[in-house]
Amino acid sequence: MSEEIRIPTGIAGLDRVIEGGVRDKSTLLIVGSSGTGKSTFAMQYLAYGLEHGENALYVSMEEPAEQILREARMLGFNLDRYYNKELFFFHSKGKDFVKLVDEQLPALVEANKDYAVKTRVVIDPLTPLIWAIQDKQEQRDIITKLFYTLKQLGPVLITTEEHASPGETVGEDVLIPIYMSDGAVHLSYRPIGGAFNRALEIIKMRATRHGEEVYPYIFVRGIGVVVRTTPLVSAEDANKYDDMFDKAIRTAADLGASESLLERIEYVKKNWAYSFSPKETLQIFFESQGLTGSIRKEDVAKRKQEAQYIAEHAGEQSAFLADVEKTLVGQEQMSVVPKQKTEGLIDIEELKELEELVK
Repeated sequence: MSEEIRIPTGIAGLDRVIEGGVRDKSTLLIVGSSGTGKSTFAMQYLAYGLEHGENALYVSMEEPAEQILREARMLGFNLDRYYNKELFFFHSKGKDFVKLVDEQLPALVEANKDYAVKTRVVIDPLTPLIWAIQDKQEQRDIITKLFYTLKQLGPVLITTEEHASPGETVGEDVLIPIYMSDGAVHLSYRPIGGAFNRALEIIKMRATRHGEEVYPYIFVRGIGVVVRTTPLVSAEDANKYDDMFDKAIRTAADLGASESLLERIEYVKKNWAYSFSPKETLQIFFESQGLTGSIRKEDVAKRKQEAQYIAEHAGEQSAFLADVEKTLVGQEQMSVVPKQKTEGLIDIEELKELEELVK
């Protein structure tokens, strides 16, 4: 499990399945079609921070501050008391957003460096920017700069409208924001029990062990979104499979597994977050590493003997290799020594005499 301090989102139920909250200076994208409650997620996220002594920045590309505060009151969030004190708004439209990203927000970040108070940021929604900039490279560049700038203030929550075609899991129009964000949550309508109900799925969450199920959620006035989840690991199940992992580690060691492989199994034990048994997972992993039950005990004993012999005779082996190397070097030196001239049948002077005789 990560040792990093987590910042609660304040969204009831969600923090249970993302290790207690989001990482500081990270971006969380909320993706969903109209009516799934994206703005409610945003208001609830800000309200939690404000109620716990943080500052908040609300970047709106559609609605003015007055309308956002009015809608918050209808949901049971009294954000008026923080307005222009701890809660600040940026309202921008269309191409003006480029100026906001290039000039205004960097200036705000620079001014905020002198303050130690944590600030959480909301962009609600990012959709007008996506629609205003059709060129994908330009869109990616400005989103990258926007995310980088705002993350310097604190954790950022972004909402964006999705228009998925039939059969698509996620709409093509939101692929770039999803790719650029540190975490992404997908909201949708799903048919459950003969009616359409809202459900949440975690698409990605960097450096976070997160839930992988489909979680229904409801809206409760005065609370906001309530995600119906259970913790990844309950108190009763936290150490439920320790004995199985310990046995797997002993077995792997008997089968000749390396120290690094044993450390990996130990790490899996520490971070196992599923309610089901890890037995099948361990079996598949053992097979992928060549540690199968088909290896006989005689083979294991032979492996151990070979390893022990190599360890005991390591010095002798080194000496032997050194002698071999010396021998080979000596042979190589001998091979380059010029051969001495061998005595022939007729030397040069005798050949002259032979020529005289022939004449």
